[in-house]
Formats: sequence, C-alpha cells, structure tokens
Amino acid sequence: MRIGVPKEIKPQEFRVGLVPASVRELAARGHEVVVETGAAAGIGFTDDDYRAAGADIAGVEDVFATADMIVKVKEPQAAECAMLRDGQVLFTYLHLAADPAQAAGLKRSGAIAIAYETVTDDNGGLPLLAPMSEVAGKMSVQVGAHCLEKAQGGLGLLIGSVTGVEAACVTVLGGGVAGSNAAEMAIGLGARVTILERSLDRLRALHQRFGERINAVYSTAEAVERYVLNADLVIGAVLIPGATAPRLVGRDMVAAMRPGAVLVDIAIDQGGCFETSRPTTHAEPTYAVDGVVHYCVTNMPGAVPRTSAFALNYAVLPHVLALANKGWRRALADDRHLRSGLNVQAGRITHPAVAASLHETDATALMEKEMAA
Repeated sequence: MRIGVPKEIKPQEFRVGLVPASVRELAARGHEVVVETGAAAGIGFTDDDYRAAGADIAGVEDVFATADMIVKVKEPQAAECAMLRDGQVLFTYLHLAADPAQAAGLKRSGAIAIAYETVTDDNGGLPLLAPMSEVAGKMSVQVGAHCLEKAQGGLGLLIGSVTGVEAACVTVLGGGVAGSNAAEMAIGLGARVTILERSLDRLRALHQRFGERINAVYSTAEAVERYVLNADLVIGAVLIPGATAPRLVGRDMVAAMRPGAVLVDIAIDQGGCFETSRPTTHAEPTYAVDGVVHYCVTNMPGAVPRTSAFALNYAVLPHVLALANKGWRRALADDRHLRSGLNVQAGRITHPAVAASLHETDATALMEKEMAA
C-alpha cells in the first residue's frame, strides 16, 4: 500500500501523522510512504530524515493523488477534503459531531474516514485518544495557571499556596484520562482539587490513585453548580465517544462566577462542555465572557508538538500497519475496536453516536452491511 503523510495546515499545528521511525516500520514491510516536503520541520525532522527512513518526498497534490491511505493528525480542512477521492482511506482525528461542514465534505469525497477518537479497546477505553488526552489534561493546568495571572485577565492567583496564603481551588469536570491527568498536575502544583465524575468505578479508581489529596465527588447538577461557583479554575474534561460533549455549565452559571476565574475547555473539539465556549487557536487562545477567562484551543497538544507527535505515533502505528497490511475492509472485519473508528463510508456517516449528533440515521445498519460486503 502507498501511504501519504501531508503537512498539517491547521493554524499553529506542527504535529505530523508519521514520524521517520514509523515510516521505517512501514517501509520494512514493503509499503511505500510519500511525505509532503517540510511536513515535520516544526518538530525537528528534515526531508532527508524521511528519505533515510525509506519515504518519498513530494508536494501536497502528489501526496493526496498517489496515496491509497492518508495518515494525518487533525481533521482535514476544506482544501484537504477537496483532494480526497472515492475509495481513499483517511486515518486521523475527525471530531465530526461538532463539525457538520467537515462531515459534508467527507461524504462528498467518497473517502473511507476512520477516526482515531472512536477506536476502542477491550477495557472500554479510547487508546488513540488517550495519549492526546494525557497531554491536554496536563497542559490544561499549565495554561490555566497562566490565565489566572492578572496580566492575562485572571484573578491574580498563584495556583499553589505560599506561606500563610490559601492555594487556588481547581474543579475538574470528568475523571477520565484528561481529567485525571489534570488533577495530577494541579495536585503537584499544590492546588485544592475537586473532580466531578458520574462513574462510581472511576470514582473508586480516583480515590485509589490520589487518596486524600483530592475531593472526588459524584457529579450532579447541584454538585456542578456548587464546585464551579467556588472554583478559581474549572477544567472541562467530559467526553462521550463520538458524540457532542454535554453542556454542564450554562451561561447563567458562568455569569455567577468570580470575575477573573478561568475556564479551560478540553472538550471543545466535541463542541465544549461550557455553554459560553467557542473554538480558539494558539494565536488567540483566550477571550472573556462576563469577566471569566475562557481558554478553548481546539488543538491543545499542538503546543508541544514533538512530545505529542511521538506519543500519538506509538499508539497509532499498530493500526496503520494493520490497515496497510490487510486493506481497510479486512482490517476492520478482523478488529472490532478498529471498526469502531469507521465514521464515514460510501458517502454516509457510519458511526451511530456521530450520526445521532449530526441527526443522521441507519449508521449501524450501514456499517454492518459494509463489513459483510
């Protein structure tokens, strides 16, 4: 199979779908890899590094025109959707539930779009989302602490305590991979941390992991209101695989928060869990609503692209190899977890949760029909 790796064109995005080490693994198995020139310059790899690993170097048009499968990081932008073709495989993050325009573009293309974020595992996890959730969780506290500085519009608080002064209060909505990593960072900086979570099993796991260093609370509307309004920093880390994120904090609640408090919305890729959230970029990451600072960057891990690219590659490479070795139909038929990643095929949305969010129907039946073909 010929695998194409284009340069990411989303603003301030320097990650790359395949690093040279991943290319070498594919080339050793007889696959061809074509990489857009300069694709990984932002993380310190040159075209010669890719040539040494066995890749061809080409312009973006040739990458899309000659590859059987495109491996990316972020969702395809409009110009990239226009270059996709019927029957071509696209393997990347999609986050279609909050992006009907992208969904329409992928349906028009006829491409087979497999989303990292809906691939599952035997433990009920999302193994291709987990590495970026780890990065985003840790970064959420880092950027939140910065936003709490007075010059950034924040309350003027240091997130950790100093002698005689109370530490900042951090509330984390969601105790999954992103939320637990956010909690770990906040604890490490000395904050007072509360995690709100609906899964009792996850709450038990959080208690076992952190003990008395956190306040782990079952999430109800009353609990959300109580701990959000008392917080200096709120981190939204709630996820429903493939679906639009639930809006846990309404506009009225935001208005009732202290001016200078900070909201960091890790769930913004899936629409966000604060009603006042809207996507931002690394170039202009924040804005204020009723004096409350919002950080809603849609590609948070892109701020640390070298770390993120390697972490993502280590998780994605086995699935890229399966798709390349077997072809997409056999690879998905053999692996129900990879099959869960199928989001678009034959001009239709195939993932049930994504289809429901986009108000489309018959996704499950279509996926079963395609796998049986």
